[in-house]
Amino acid sequence: MVVGVSLQLCSQQPLQYTPSSDHPSAKSFTNGRIYQSPTLPDSLSFAGEPVPLHVPDVAERLDRELLSNSYFHSNTLLALKRMQRYMPEIKRLLQENDIPEDFVYLALAESLFGQVTSPAGAAGFWQLMSDTARGYGMVVNEEVDERFHVEKATLAACRYLKTAKKRFGSWTNAAASYNRGMAGLDRALEKQGVSSYYDLYLNDETSRYMFRIMALKEILGNPQKYGFNHLEEHGYKVLPTRQVIVTSTIPDLPAYAQEQGTNYKTLRLYNPWIKDYKLTVGQGKEYVLHLPE
Repeated sequence: MVVGVSLQLCSQQPLQYTPSSDHPSAKSFTNGRIYQSPTLPDSLSFAGEPVPLHVPDVAERLDRELLSNSYFHSNTLLALKRMQRYMPEIKRLLQENDIPEDFVYLALAESLFGQVTSPAGAAGFWQLMSDTARGYGMVVNEEVDERFHVEKATLAACRYLKTAKKRFGSWTNAAASYNRGMAGLDRALEKQGVSSYYDLYLNDETSRYMFRIMALKEILGNPQKYGFNHLEEHGYKVLPTRQVIVTSTIPDLPAYAQEQGTNYKTLRLYNPWIKDYKLTVGQGKEYVLHLPE
C-alpha cells in the first residue's frame, strides 16, 4: 500500500540456465531437474474483470511474475500453508463488506499473511501505515498496534478499497491504487489520458504489482499445475480460541497470562496487536483477547 510499501514476494534471482534434457551435461548440471517456463493461461480475470492478455506487454508482465513466483518455492509453499489458517476468515470479511474474494491475494502479495513491518513502517497483513490506520479509527501506540489485528486491519482495507472503487470505477484500478495511492494513480491516469491500469506506463513497483497479485491467484489456486504437491495435513490449522473481554487495565500481562493458564509468549502469538507488558484500557473502552481453548 502506498500508504505502505508492499513486500516483494517475487524472486529477485535470475533464472538458472538449464540445457535441454538431451544435452549431455543436463543431468550433472541440474541434478536431473529440468526447468521450463509455465504456460500462460488462456484467460485470466481479477475481481471479475478480464485481463487483456492479447496485449503483448500485459502477457509478458504476467509471464514474468508467473516465472518468479512459481520458482520461488519456499514462499509459495509457505503461502499454501498459511492460507489454510487465514484465508477462510479473510474471505468471510471481504464477502460481508462487498469486496471481491480475489483481494485476499492482494494481502498475500503485501505480507504473505505474515505480521511483518516494512522498512517504510507499513505493518500487518495489509501493510498499513500508522497514520492511515489511525484515520480508520484503529489504535496505534506503544502498547497496542491494531494494524496487527487481522480483522480490524482487513476491515480498514475494505473501507479503502470501496472508496477507491467508487473513485476509479474498476476493482483493478482500486487495487493498483493500494500500491501507488489514490492521488498518485489519479495523476498518472490524467497525465497519460487513459482510464485503465493496463494502459499506464508506470514505475517498476506499481507496474508489477497487479501481475504479482494475479500470479499468486493463478499459482496458489492451481498449485499442482505449477508443480506444488501441497498436502492439506501439512498446512497450518486454525487455532481454537476462547474470547475474553477486557474492560479494565491489565498492569502485568505475563502474570495475567499465567492466571489464564497460558504464558506471555502464547498471549502475544494469539494477539499480535499487543506490543507491551501491560494493556491500558480507557474508561468505556474494551479489548477482546483470544486465548487457547
